[in-house]
Amino acid sequence: MSNTAAMAAADPHDTRRRVMAIVGSSSGNLVEWFDFYAYAFTALYFSSAFFGFIKNAEPTTQLLYSSAVFAIGFLMRPIGGWLFGWIADRYGRKNSMMISVLMMCAGSLAIAILPTYATAGILAPILLLLCRMVQGLSVGGEYGTSATYMSEVALAGRRGFFGSFQYVTLIGGQLLASAVIVILELTFSDEEMRAWGWRIPFVVGACAAVVAFYLRRSLHETSSAETRARKEAGSLVGLMRRHPRPFLIVIGYTAGGSLIFYTFTTYMQKYLVNTAHMAKETANITMTAVLFTYMCMQPLFGALSDRIGRKWSMMLFGALATLCTVPLLTAIGSVQSPVTAYFLVVAALAIVSFYTSISGLVKAEMFPAEVRALGVGLSYAIANAVFGGSAEAVALAFKDAGHETWFFWYVTVMCAIAFLTALTMLANRPTYLAGHGTE
Repeated sequence: MSNTAAMAAADPHDTRRRVMAIVGSSSGNLVEWFDFYAYAFTALYFSSAFFGFIKNAEPTTQLLYSSAVFAIGFLMRPIGGWLFGWIADRYGRKNSMMISVLMMCAGSLAIAILPTYATAGILAPILLLLCRMVQGLSVGGEYGTSATYMSEVALAGRRGFFGSFQYVTLIGGQLLASAVIVILELTFSDEEMRAWGWRIPFVVGACAAVVAFYLRRSLHETSSAETRARKEAGSLVGLMRRHPRPFLIVIGYTAGGSLIFYTFTTYMQKYLVNTAHMAKETANITMTAVLFTYMCMQPLFGALSDRIGRKWSMMLFGALATLCTVPLLTAIGSVQSPVTAYFLVVAALAIVSFYTSISGLVKAEMFPAEVRALGVGLSYAIANAVFGGSAEAVALAFKDAGHETWFFWYVTVMCAIAFLTALTMLANRPTYLAGHGTE
């Protein structure tokens, strides 16, 4: 019996300790994603500082290079998913989460003090890439471990509601990053932002990571010593040999889910600026309001899944995303009013919420405790690296080539695949979390 199960047996009404555990783990998750998205939201200001070797380049081309570095950071996620999944399954969820947040702190602090191309030449973008790789490794390990921890500590029958807080903090990290950029834009001129103002969010993130580390030190461990001592604990060979089907299924529906998530969150800021020709400041304010609304949606959709079941939530996501992606992106691309843009993007993210509010929980339910963090983290990281991390680069590449609408159909096709994979997943799937509640 795990420590969490023992706690529940001793006092079945003790929800306060579970809520505090959710808060403690979520704090690190929020900081991790703040630091990670600080790059995406400051790229509009620092891309020319690091890619000065591209002479007479259009803004879209410079953004394409910075987005490529963003995507390469995602390629480190599978390694992070494997490494931190192994640590979590073999040495405990708590230890894995503490290490990952310290690594994110180091990556963010390094970016904050990096020299630019004017100072260090070609070494500047190389160092930026290395820092992004460190951050990618950290975030790659964060998702699987935090999803596992939050699913194990959540109350039976309310797992959808409690599990949704993983994306509350993930979106909260984006929201805070966006809010910090808005404040800086209102405080400093465009020249000051391009010269040094873009560094401030990375300093803030590094300091916040230290606070999150100390909060995570107080968490209790949800895996048992018996589980961690098993031969297959954290074993990649054991995962592939005994659980290949759930591993591939998670990759299948995560591909579409991650792609559409990054399309309507991180890329949307650039889409509003480059395609809808909205001012950067207006686009940032609009996306800050959108992200706040999206964050508030997660517990509502998570609670809905506890009532209607994970099956219907996943099916509604796949079907609606397939039908609505092209019309929504087309409408947003020609929008004139930021208010209209807000409602259109919120409508898109309401569809995505059917997936994001329960994605970590559904994945965790498919793997046994001894390989749960590894199974969730690695499968998610692979799909997220290939499809989610490349969303901006692919979208900008299509736009640069004069075929921007091809990206709309690319997202649609991947969401259709996610829908079909969800149908496969929901047929005779195992549920390893005892007392998982509504299915």
